[in-house]
Amino acid sequence: MKPAMRDRKSQLTIAAVACLLGLLVVVQLRGQAGGSALATKSPQDLTILVGNLNTENDRLRAQVTSLQNQLDELRADRANGATSVGQLESDLGRIRAWAGLDPIAGKGVTVQVSGEIDATAAVDLLNELRNAGAEAIAIEDIRLIARTTVSGVPGSLDIDGVLLRDPFVIRAIGTPETLVGSLTRAGGIVAQLSATNPAASVEVQPVDELMVLPATRRDLIPDHGHPRL
Repeated sequence: MKPAMRDRKSQLTIAAVACLLGLLVVVQLRGQAGGSALATKSPQDLTILVGNLNTENDRLRAQVTSLQNQLDELRADRANGATSVGQLESDLGRIRAWAGLDPIAGKGVTVQVSGEIDATAAVDLLNELRNAGAEAIAIEDIRLIARTTVSGVPGSLDIDGVLLRDPFVIRAIGTPETLVGSLTRAGGIVAQLSATNPAASVEVQPVDELMVLPATRRDLIPDHGHPRL
């Protein structure tokens, strides 16, 4: 290689290194200039700045704690998921049974009514069973629900459009001892019916074996109302 070309290459290399060094110096000086912004602030400004930073740090720590608590709750819910679903299904079953949507089985009482009684007396008898803690009631094969009505004249009572003949049987699920005691107590509903309807006979029997009451046959969907979520 000729000496002239070698010298030119050396000069270009030196120039490139010089430019790179100059660039690094400029970057460093600008960084120092930017960092010196704090030096120009007063003690009061620095105090406020530090206070703001501390406040923001406290807020972030609180947020981290809250998120951690939520995570722990989600993990616990996931671990207890099977239990929660089982509890919801159990609650739904009780609600459906109480509403009359499903058949229900259990111990309770039977009440056989012979002789003519009016609708008011029949309603009083049903209300006494409810007040005594009956969880479900059926007259013959008709399940009583909130919308059930009893009307008609003695000997031809109408329950939800079905004619009740004499005699008829009421079945109620609940604690047998409690239901029998409430119906047959001195001055209770059976005594009142005997006094006001001498020709009628009401026989109450406890049932310690499981009996099954049917589900309602009525459509419980409202005609005009709609659920609002």
